[in-house]
Amino acid sequence: MPDCSPHNSSLTWILPYDILQKIVVDKIHSETDREDTIAREFRINERIRSREVLVIGESGEQLGTMPTLEAIRIAREKGVDLVEVSPTAVPPVCRLMDYGRFKYEQAKKERDSRKNHKPIEIREIRLRPKTNEHDIDTKSKVASKLLGEGDKVKVSVVFRGREMNHPDLAKGILARVVENLKDESNVEVGVMMEGRSMTVLLVPAAKKQRDS
Repeated sequence: MPDCSPHNSSLTWILPYDILQKIVVDKIHSETDREDTIAREFRINERIRSREVLVIGESGEQLGTMPTLEAIRIAREKGVDLVEVSPTAVPPVCRLMDYGRFKYEQAKKERDSRKNHKPIEIREIRLRPKTNEHDIDTKSKVASKLLGEGDKVKVSVVFRGREMNHPDLAKGILARVVENLKDESNVEVGVMMEGRSMTVLLVPAAKKQRDS
């Protein structure tokens, strides 16, 4: 079994381009997407402390081990930066790239990812202890639509005055709603009292979440 530690210089030589690119991307994703944070995460050019580095070209070709100052000179000639992508390797691995453009593209990907990601919201459906069956079914359809959009749904039966003396009515209503939505939801939090309301929290069924 070969030594796969990051200090094995013989393995460092055979790191393919896609693995080196993944090292850079993973390190950026482990931080916030603010550009100043990204800038502090990698040492570039004169900030690189090691006297000698293993250099990978812009297209992933291996340029070999050389003094850091020589690697910086090559980067300058090509109009790019020398970026330390694997500081723990021996010697550290550096890559030639347009670091400003790289930071911009990564920040843009993060912003686009957030735009496409819909945060899960908790929506509420309110009923009363005396709500009739037709209205319960209508409210269940509204809840079904919300669940289909990926949101959680809190179903609340709100008591007024002496209605608090009849919790069994609220339990029956909640049971009917849960039954109506059994094929598209799971109960995350069972029936419980919240002030003057009896509630149950439903979440989209696992199958639906995987398909969405």
